[in-house]
Amino acid sequence: MTDRYAVIGNPIGFSKSPLIHGMFAQACGQDMEYTAIEGPPGGFAGAVDAFRALGGKGLNITAPFKLDAFAYATERSERAQLAGAANAMKFDGERVVAENFDGVGLVRDVTHNLGCQLQGKRVLLLGAGGAARGALLPFLAQAPAELVIANRTVARALELQAMGAAQANVRGCGYSDLAGQTFDVVFNATSASLRAELPPVPASVFAPGCLAYELAYGKGLTPFLRLAQNAGTRRLADGVGMLVEQAAEAFAWWRGVRPDTRAAIERITIALV
Repeated sequence: MTDRYAVIGNPIGFSKSPLIHGMFAQACGQDMEYTAIEGPPGGFAGAVDAFRALGGKGLNITAPFKLDAFAYATERSERAQLAGAANAMKFDGERVVAENFDGVGLVRDVTHNLGCQLQGKRVLLLGAGGAARGALLPFLAQAPAELVIANRTVARALELQAMGAAQANVRGCGYSDLAGQTFDVVFNATSASLRAELPPVPASVFAPGCLAYELAYGKGLTPFLRLAQNAGTRRLADGVGMLVEQAAEAFAWWRGVRPDTRAAIERITIALV
């Protein structure tokens, strides 16, 4: 019997998840179907209930329902709890388990696909929202020399500093505090690029040989990446690899086998050009 999975969001027509998971299922010989569900505003729980009633085994969750998924779950992983949001769920009878693979997928893309190790590096994370929260534990597991979190609202950056203070050298600050500092890896986890805007980060933060990573994908050379390029940075990346790697983590969580991601990354990159 074919197992049913889906991604839920609103809007959902842009989603590449059905293509990615379809490739994974074929490559791994899994008898499953994967579709897209456009959940109505305010109707997340009803849409999930209906999917489960039809035998649905698991869901990926995208905007604007990651907080709804976290609230809907009966069990939540440590990563999901820290992020306060979920991007994947699986169903086992009355149990609804929530996970957040965004940060894991990001680290996998950076360390495995891009060959940039975070251990011993000075890492700058721009933004302190859900994406940054989801990345915190996976980043700290890589043992960077320092993780600096910069945000417009400094109090939110300090919240993440407090969450990670027991595990590593973590510091929260405002953008103005970045003057005179340089970093080996800079991540833009703000929503600025979705509005074609630039977070107020000085160009001096990019150290020689720095990797500048834009979590948004399919936006081309964003203002953040252009700033890095103009500052002399040659290693630029967007979130396509992160998208595929977090999908692979969810697939392995559901099916017990982790697919190779290279073909999917190449296919999605071409599709977004």
